[in-house]
Amino acid sequence: MSGTPSPAASRAPLPASPGPLALLHTSPAHIPVFDALRDEDHPGLDLRHFVAEDLLARARREGPDAVADDVRALLGEAVADGARAVLCTCSTIGAVAERTDAGVPVLRVDRPMAAAAVAAGPRVVVLATVASTLEPTVALVEEEARRAGRRVEVRTVLVDGAWALFEAGDTDGCARAVADAADAVTGADAIVLAQASMTPAQTLTTTAIPVLSSPRPGLAAAASAAECPPRPGWTGTGDAGSPRDRRPLR
Repeated sequence: MSGTPSPAASRAPLPASPGPLALLHTSPAHIPVFDALRDEDHPGLDLRHFVAEDLLARARREGPDAVADDVRALLGEAVADGARAVLCTCSTIGAVAERTDAGVPVLRVDRPMAAAAVAAGPRVVVLATVASTLEPTVALVEEEARRAGRRVEVRTVLVDGAWALFEAGDTDGCARAVADAADAVTGADAIVLAQASMTPAQTLTTTAIPVLSSPRPGLAAAASAAECPPRPGWTGTGDAGSPRDRRPLR
């Protein structure tokens, strides 16, 4: 009997293919933002968008933990749809999503931004247009500081009226209000734009203080996670909740 290995035995393992990567949004406005970033930085990455606008409204009224079951169900839908990883783009519910065991990596979009803010220096200012985002973002920055063994002092600024502009469809006005608030900040080593929807303000600011936003670094981290093979024994079903009849937006 020949000792020559069979073609199947000698075939080199195929490299892990990226994606599909699911994105959990609380606003459809985020879809073109992340699609554009994908095209620029990660061409070929398969993004699956899941939008649940009601989650943010409920989380603002009742607290993020009130939507934990709904988040789990949506993560279950994403996994059932084939997602290799999930990125939550809403900072208000990011911690809830991140701690949910979905059987695949679940990342919050703002964690890489928070780590960058801590690396920039001890004085961090968090800007938000929604009050419910401030507490989880501050907690995240402080967590990243502990992880890095650094001291951090976090201040917060709520940009009055900006969210109303965003909800009314005046995204330019919202961006201008956020940029003006950022330019008014003094005595900081980094300014954090707490919500993905605030990203357009980054190009309008004139301050010398670094202004950080979450979509680009968050998507990069999630794309890397989607390239990793699933955890051993994961079958794609079972521990992320029962999917509901809500289809992803392509």
